[in-house]
Amino acid sequence: MGFYTTITDEITFYTGLSPTAFFTIAFLTLIVYRTVSSMFVSPEDFNKPPVVSARFGSGSGFNVAEPPKKPVQVGEITEKELRLYNGSDSSKPILISVKGQIYDVSEGRNFYGPGGSYTMFAGKECSRALALLSFKPQDINGNLEGLDESELAILEDWEYKFIDKYPKVGRLVPEQRTQQIEHNQEDNLNLNNERHE
Repeated sequence: MGFYTTITDEITFYTGLSPTAFFTIAFLTLIVYRTVSSMFVSPEDFNKPPVVSARFGSGSGFNVAEPPKKPVQVGEITEKELRLYNGSDSSKPILISVKGQIYDVSEGRNFYGPGGSYTMFAGKECSRALALLSFKPQDINGNLEGLDESELAILEDWEYKFIDKYPKVGRLVPEQRTQQIEHNQEDNLNLNNERHE
């Protein structure tokens, strides 16, 4: 009993509190600390999406997530064609363009698919919005005019994240260029047909 008495006397002497009050306050402080610290993300995990290892299936229990599909190379496509890959058709990959490079973000369907936090970027060129850290519809485009150095640095950081995380599957081309290519292919086909006649 001597040890217990010594501890209680020391707590009362140094804090001016009864041992019961001291331990109650210490416990509540620990609870508040754990609650508040759980609201923040560590700097290492700040840019990492949550890891999802299983998903809830239509049946009872959990089903293991399907293995990721091999990315489909789309080559050179226009913004109009890119819009077809916005996640609304689950049989198609979800694509996003950053600085004209197209990435397959289907692996992040929870984020970029319908109902996801970044669904507004799916099927679009979103360089300006990423540089400005904006979700405004008028910023979701590839226009980099008027951006300052810090905004361009932010965009470059996003570009590196996409390069590291998602496969590049194509390149965005202007609408006129695609029409010109189709016209040239038509001309070549007509020339070949004329030669064979």
